[in-house]
Amino acid sequence: MCRAAWPSVVKRGCIVTVLGNKRILVTGGAGFIGSHLCEQLLADGHEILCVDNFFTGWRQNIRPLIANPNFELLRHDITLPLSVEVDQIYNLACPASPIHYQRDPVQTTKTSVLGAINVLGLANRLHIPVLQASTSEVYGDPAIHPQTEGYWGNVNPIGPRACYDEGKRCAETLFFDYRRQHQLAVKVVRIFNTYGPRMHPQDGRVVSNFIMQALKNEPITIYGSGLQTRSFCYVDDLVRGLIGMMNTAPDVTGPVNLGNPHEFTMLGLAQMVIRLTGSASQIVHKPLPCDDPRQRKPDISQAAALLNWSPTVELDMGLVRTIAYFEQLLRSGHPKILAAEAA
Repeated sequence: MCRAAWPSVVKRGCIVTVLGNKRILVTGGAGFIGSHLCEQLLADGHEILCVDNFFTGWRQNIRPLIANPNFELLRHDITLPLSVEVDQIYNLACPASPIHYQRDPVQTTKTSVLGAINVLGLANRLHIPVLQASTSEVYGDPAIHPQTEGYWGNVNPIGPRACYDEGKRCAETLFFDYRRQHQLAVKVVRIFNTYGPRMHPQDGRVVSNFIMQALKNEPITIYGSGLQTRSFCYVDDLVRGLIGMMNTAPDVTGPVNLGNPHEFTMLGLAQMVIRLTGSASQIVHKPLPCDDPRQRKPDISQAAALLNWSPTVELDMGLVRTIAYFEQLLRSGHPKILAAEAA
């Protein structure tokens, strides 16, 4: 079946509105961000093929979508070739937290690199656009601040985080080589710290860590002084940016930063979580992990210019919604939480 790279479109500036419903492949679709993306694309009237191997994805994340006749789930490891017929591909497959991607670092690298090769090969065969969910981790421990897309990064290629950092950097290389060699319609976004409902409660990242510890009135663990900074983007804002990027004109390839440019210290975030949860938790400090970035803040001027995108959800409001999700998980006695507490 031959599919046009860009179905009937109406162009308004850089944004292209694709007319008609599409069949869209989302790899990693049962994950935190992937499930929100699938939900929004369904709401927009499209058919969704969600592919996940459930290494970190949860069936619970997509349970509300299963009954939708336009939603299809395929359990598959993206390191293996996939032959399907779709109109667009969003490649989100890869564990994104250090605890998960360091559990099997060789597999993490394979997921980024072989996964990119497989989705690019599929997109090239079908002549369709493909979007790569890259990461701010390609900047490593940045020597410039804030980080612009033209910055090449400061990454330790043999450190414990390299399986993720270098895997994502190599995936970006493959995407742009496919663009140059095959004129493939590629899109690359670099995702900065994202949070919201459906985060894995044991993913080891600061938002989920702090909230879970606060809700249990346990000590809140800060690594290092707590003065290192991150920028936190609510998941709904991110999904809007992903869809906007996919629907830009074909010559808008990126990479484009997607994140919230408002910067917070880890200490400030912990104090905010304690206040919003009404927790009795105390803050404790532990040594900083190897290669942990000191600063992370996106320059989103390209996203603003090309996508007319900027985040709209303030951190305190997003945290309220995220806290409510974790409270519900704790009340439900979800097996993943009970297993973690027993470990």
